[in-house]
Amino acid sequence: MAKSAQKVTLSPSRDIPFDKLVLSQSNVRRIKAGISVEELAEDIARRGLLQSLSVRPVLADDGSETGKFEIPAGGRRFQALSLLVKQKRLAKTTPIPCIVRDATSAILAEDDSLAENMQRAALHPLDQFRAFVALREKGQGDEEIAAAFFVTRQVVKQRLKLAAVAPALLELYAEDEMTLEQLMAFTVNPDHERQVQVWEAIRSSWNKEPYQIRRMLTETSVRASDRRAVFVGVEAYETAGGTLLHDLFQGDDGGWLEDPALLDRLVSEKLQAEAEAIATEGWKWIEVSLDLPYGYSHGLRRLSGDPAPMTDDEGAAHAKLLAEYRALEEQYEGQDEFPEEIDARLGELEVAMEKLEARPLIFDDEEIARAGAFVTLDRYGELAVYRGFVRPEDEPREDADVHSGEQAADGQGVELSAGSNVDGIGHGTVITSAGQALGANVPDDEDDGALKPLPERLIMELTAHRTLALREAVGRSPDVALTLLLLKLVNDTFRTSSSAGSCLEASVRHVYMAAQASDLKDSVVAKLVDDRHAEWETDLPLGDDAALWNYLTSLDQVSRLSLLAHCLSFG
Repeated sequence: MAKSAQKVTLSPSRDIPFDKLVLSQSNVRRIKAGISVEELAEDIARRGLLQSLSVRPVLADDGSETGKFEIPAGGRRFQALSLLVKQKRLAKTTPIPCIVRDATSAILAEDDSLAENMQRAALHPLDQFRAFVALREKGQGDEEIAAAFFVTRQVVKQRLKLAAVAPALLELYAEDEMTLEQLMAFTVNPDHERQVQVWEAIRSSWNKEPYQIRRMLTETSVRASDRRAVFVGVEAYETAGGTLLHDLFQGDDGGWLEDPALLDRLVSEKLQAEAEAIATEGWKWIEVSLDLPYGYSHGLRRLSGDPAPMTDDEGAAHAKLLAEYRALEEQYEGQDEFPEEIDARLGELEVAMEKLEARPLIFDDEEIARAGAFVTLDRYGELAVYRGFVRPEDEPREDADVHSGEQAADGQGVELSAGSNVDGIGHGTVITSAGQALGANVPDDEDDGALKPLPERLIMELTAHRTLALREAVGRSPDVALTLLLLKLVNDTFRTSSSAGSCLEASVRHVYMAAQASDLKDSVVAKLVDDRHAEWETDLPLGDDAALWNYLTSLDQVSRLSLLAHCLSFG
């Protein structure tokens, strides 16, 4: 006859007044973990006790029951109930649902306590994320959910965001084929199709790091810290219909702008508006560019303006800042270093004073009429305007080579008058050649005593004699040769538009980098070259070859060679 299986007998349950319960010393939990007792007490007050306590009768020495019950499993719940009683939010005699174990059971109390804690299966994070979504769908707000589970509103947003990842990726996470950190990275872009594309691209790759996932999901977007975004402003971008991507799990510097085309259009429009405002100053031309290349001003003459004086208010503000700066320096004089907050304040004062001291330049109206400006952005996203550059074709020409033998296509002589617009402005500049003013051409058959040009053949022969004489003289004078070379190279380097002629066939051909990074002009090396160039440009008497010759001959040999090296570096 078959033996029947033994039936399982469960311990009975009953409600026991709270004041009859005591915490058992057999409870194995000694170290605090998980949510605090205070939070558990608040949760019990809100929803009641979800799980009964496991208790055993307390026996007297003779083995009889004392009417008290000890709790080997459920100690934290008991402590939370005790806190509610202490706060007078729960009566001492309130019945507490309990599972009553047999005091004579062969299973030890420590066994029960250990089993309850070890055999408890933690909720999978994905189930938690989806549960938050269910609460949200049933009408609970983020604040309400956060308060109910003792988390911040940010945590609620994060978990809702995780639950919104592409379902295919959530299933991979549920099967432990994707880490939580990887899943977090996918939340940066809500496009499910793109999320799946990125995962398919990296799943067989050695690099499946979260940062790589974020990079791929945002590679067509623009960071909010980008100088274009800083210039336009995120609010203006969003007002124009642009969308932002945010990373809720790590710092994202304000997020990513998802529509680069819209951003570029807004940048272009704002730069154009700024240029139109600057155009009212009277400049002949303005060049607008998001990225000015290194060497953008080569070949252009820079106007030297006068700094605008401070207004009374600006002067008073500067004096106040300077007084505070000096007072702080005197107060902490003699100390090895300033306190952190004082050092920070001194830095703020320096920046404020430098801003006031950086005065705009005032230019001559006539120079403005032939010069132009560049409008661009600096590396920080601030508007940068570089004023006062004259192009070669706009330079005033003080002399012109006119050959009386030249004939126009129709056989008539070319006529130049003092009223011709030859200086780019139309102010009636007189045209001169070899120190002689040129008026209207005089017919060849009329002899009014004016000087006649020499025959071309004679000019060529005389020029050959002069060239040979100069060659012999220069060959005997190394110092003169170096000065002559410097004169030519300086004009080529600093005034590529110079109209002055030269008997020396030597030149500096500027090398322009057609392909260059946008930050090349802001690099350390570029700054060194520009600073050295500016120092020489300040000292050189450009525009007057006679004065320049005298200056070059007065330099010592070390300075002459340094200037030569600088000029040749541009070739």
